[in-house]
Amino acid sequence: MLPNERIAYSAIKDRPRLALPQGARLVVWVIINVEEWNPRETMPRTVLTPPAGGSPEPDIPNWAWHEYGNRVGFWRMLDVLDRFRIPAVLAINGAAIQTYEPIALAAKERGWEFMGHGFGQKNMQKVPDERADIVKTSDAIRKFTGRAPRGWLGPGLTETWDTPDILAEEGYEYVSDWVLDDQPVMLKTRTRPLVSVPYTQECNDVAMILIQHHKASEYKDRAVDQFEQLYADAQNSARIMALVAHPYIMGAPHRLRYFRETLEHMQSRPGVLFWTGEQILDWYRTTL
Repeated sequence: MLPNERIAYSAIKDRPRLALPQGARLVVWVIINVEEWNPRETMPRTVLTPPAGGSPEPDIPNWAWHEYGNRVGFWRMLDVLDRFRIPAVLAINGAAIQTYEPIALAAKERGWEFMGHGFGQKNMQKVPDERADIVKTSDAIRKFTGRAPRGWLGPGLTETWDTPDILAEEGYEYVSDWVLDDQPVMLKTRTRPLVSVPYTQECNDVAMILIQHHKASEYKDRAVDQFEQLYADAQNSARIMALVAHPYIMGAPHRLRYFRETLEHMQSRPGVLFWTGEQILDWYRTTL
């Protein structure tokens, strides 16, 4: 199916009103992406271009740049989330659960949701067997947490033509690769539908810091501006806002304050719920 065959066009102004519990108007869900980068492959992203170009192996500077996030940066971010008592969603590579087990354990102890994010950090169009990769990811999460993941986020939001169909067949209930709305919408597959839970490319540290090369404060500026507009939009019908962070980016010492100040601003407003993806999913299903 083509994308516009999976999700029919719908103008948000023409939809029935969506009401949140407790008189709330906006849901913020915080997604922390934890990845394992294979040192035998080209690094998914680079902070330092190798002299004379190319893709060296091993790429120590760029592998170590990412590794810092899991060794140090994640724990800074965890302190912030603990301080504000915000449950996050851990979008984690299946292989990273074992490699970075203390991170997975910290998330499990706090009751965070584990979200499938590929078995390794690789374009889903380039994995040898997409279904096998999805199944391995699910199995790794199920084995560690005792329950199957309900949501999926492709590495780099990548999909093949068949990804939604495979996800539905393998038991997933929602997907967040389709960044095209401020409310959940239904996505067709060849079996049962998936719910598309709003994610973000804009309030995402990869886009702002690594691709657009903004200074660290852009994270807070953009997230607060987006939050305020969605808060206003939600006066008559609920909206969903995703906030995305990676430990090797926002967990860096010079950026952490902007992650903290962003959450502090959001928590200061009434009528804001901090939910996980599966909480959004369960609520949305009650509105159908």
